[in-house]
Amino acid sequence: MADAKIQVKSAKYTMVGEAVSHSRTDISVRDVKVITDEPLERDGTNVGASPTETMMAALVGCTNNVATRIAHHKKLNFEIQTIECDVEFDRRGVILAEPISVPFPNITITINVKTDATPEQLAEVEEMLPIYCPVSKVFREAGSNVVEKWNVID
Repeated sequence: MADAKIQVKSAKYTMVGEAVSHSRTDISVRDVKVITDEPLERDGTNVGASPTETMMAALVGCTNNVATRIAHHKKLNFEIQTIECDVEFDRRGVILAEPISVPFPNITITINVKTDATPEQLAEVEEMLPIYCPVSKVFREAGSNVVEKWNVID
């Protein structure tokens, strides 16, 4: 993507979270709201994904956005159908049992895509995704083993 003429600049986000209860937070960003909450079995009201589930949702969303951008940049016929995310979550930290350094030791993302790209072209997208997806980079730099599995579907 080095040949693309993209103006480099930073972005700043401002979010405000209203603590509705001990488990629910209503977060405003731009002109939308995001709700994080805990499930009923953890004394939440189950009206939103948990904060850790929201992190994984961000990874799924970023994977979709960046992989699609890479494929379009390479002028590939490419359409992601589904992205599955399987996560190993070491909960010892959040239950205050002991501090841990890597709360998500293993993350597997399965990307199901319709494409007529050659195996070599798809390999380029696969190589570039962890380089350009900022959410994936954060997990990798934190010590998580992030594996992307690609399936070409009919």
